Amino acid sequence: MTGSHPVVIYPPDEDGGRRVRIDGTISGRAYSARDVAAFMQQAGLHEFDEMDVVRSELIEWRGGGPDIWTN
Repeated sequence: MTGSHPVVIYPPDEDGGRRVRIDGTISGRAYSARDVAAFMQQAGLHEFDEMDVVRSELIEWRGGGPDIWTN
């Protein structure tokens, strides 16, 4: 992964989903930290879990942190 924040989690949409971008590519929509962890695992960080999502310096949270899942 490249850059200071290679993972960007966008603000929640009207359905509570947040777009997840990893290394410049949209990976999908997450509805929880568990979903973000799954995207990180698919990107090669196989040991990444929900706690890593909450505390990782790799992730830039836009429109609220890991506890915000509603618009």
